Amino acid sequence: MGQLNGKVAWVTGAGSGIGEAAALALAAEGALVVLTGRRAEPLESVARRISASGGRAEVQTGDMMESARVYAIAAHIERAHGRIDILINNAGLNIQKRSWAELTPEGVDEIVRANLSGAFYASLAVLPAMRRQKDGLLIHTSSWAGRFHSKVSGTVYSAAKHGVVAMSYGINLEEFRHGIRSTVICPAEVATPILDKRPVPVTPEERARLLQPEDLAASIMHVVLAPRHVCINEIVLSPTWNRSLA
Repeated sequence: MGQLNGKVAWVTGAGSGIGEAAALALAAEGALVVLTGRRAEPLESVARRISASGGRAEVQTGDMMESARVYAIAAHIERAHGRIDILINNAGLNIQKRSWAELTPEGVDEIVRANLSGAFYASLAVLPAMRRQKDGLLIHTSSWAGRFHSKVSGTVYSAAKHGVVAMSYGINLEEFRHGIRSTVICPAEVATPILDKRPVPVTPEERARLLQPEDLAASIMHVVLAPRHVCINEIVLSPTWNRSLA
């Protein structure tokens, strides 16, 4: 307990799933957690859970596809708290009409903006503060589809998540000299609300066999609590019952 006392963590997509689980885990170790997502109600619910457990949380709503809002939140965090130590770059989405036969330009734009552009905006927004601190950690949620093309996830989602992997490695390539580390996490299927967008529904029995948000939070905390001289560049994980290999 308390290994992150004095640290400030910004979690995007924090209202449910991986972001929610990561926020709870970070707060349990003493970090002040800033929660971002498009809807205030689920963020406030997570903040109440953190407060009830003795932790500290703050809600900053925003759409990560809007660069001006992303920069405004980062500026607020540094202004209000004096630092940004950790970014959990987790916001993202998929759409139901993801096959080539159904895909539209509007669908392409939505997926790329939500999963790749938004991740870039958040990274760009926090890096100046981290450079000034000579310390910082960015953790990005990519996907199994970001390493291995997935017909289930769709080509555009897979392409965007491959981009997140490249983005994270690019950060390490340039920013290591400032004491900044970047990790990309590539999970296979996780039982989160994004599954509700699947063209073929995922049953409760199937969801129970998938990775759970808490599994991802454990991986995130492994990275967060590693010594500063250790950079965990990438984590790829899947449920033992990995339908991607079938």
